[in-house]
Amino acid sequence: MMQPCLALIVACLLATSAANAAEDILAETGVKRAQEHTERAARGVLRARDQAMLSSELAGRIVDMPYADGQNFNKGDVLVRFDCSAYQAQFNAAQAAVRATREELNHNKQLAALNSVGRFEVALAEAKQAQAQAEAQVYQVQVKRCSISAPFNGRVVQRKAQPHESVASGAALLEIVDNRTLEVHLLVPSSWLGRLQPGEHFEFVPDETGQPLQVEIKRLGARIDEGSQTLQLIATLPADASGLLAGMSGSARFAAAP
Repeated sequence: MMQPCLALIVACLLATSAANAAEDILAETGVKRAQEHTERAARGVLRARDQAMLSSELAGRIVDMPYADGQNFNKGDVLVRFDCSAYQAQFNAAQAAVRATREELNHNKQLAALNSVGRFEVALAEAKQAQAQAEAQVYQVQVKRCSISAPFNGRVVQRKAQPHESVASGAALLEIVDNRTLEVHLLVPSSWLGRLQPGEHFEFVPDETGQPLQVEIKRLGARIDEGSQTLQLIATLPADASGLLAGMSGSARFAAAP
């Protein structure tokens, strides 16, 4: 009689243990689901729409770089100036050739009016003038490349070269950025795609300031990354945001999912 009773007791204990384990699993699953519906967070970084790495379009010696790291400049300011004496001399010679061919053409036209030369001489003079003008335009472009002007208002991030250095064509010279054109860039799970639309708002807190900002979703990425199953999201900062710099990172918190 003792063995059946003992088996019954063991069976009851096992059933109770299984029930408790099932309750724990259900409770843990419920907590996770509740967290998913109440908390959606992601990490993001501030990037500027207007930023550039300025490079040399010709080989030459730098004679002036008036702005140092961290200094502000305005659109149109000369940021880099090269020694342009050789290119300027070539341009001057080309302009003189244009004037000479113009005089030759006018002279041939006058002679043609008097039937002293034929149409061939006039056409040849016109071709020489066109060639001289084309060569002058080439040298003019080179002269314009002797200085680099700021494409937008901004700030110098870092000099990649220094005055008096000779650089090759294509060499990096100056990194610039406009911190007034900052946007929030972050990667979110692709499963959020149906819940995020341009125009919606969420909170972004930069680590460096700790100041919460209400930002607006501007656009979503064009594709989902196959490896991480994430989607790029770009958002705009409020107009009164200040004290922010490109490269700052922070946390984004989204409203609870329905």
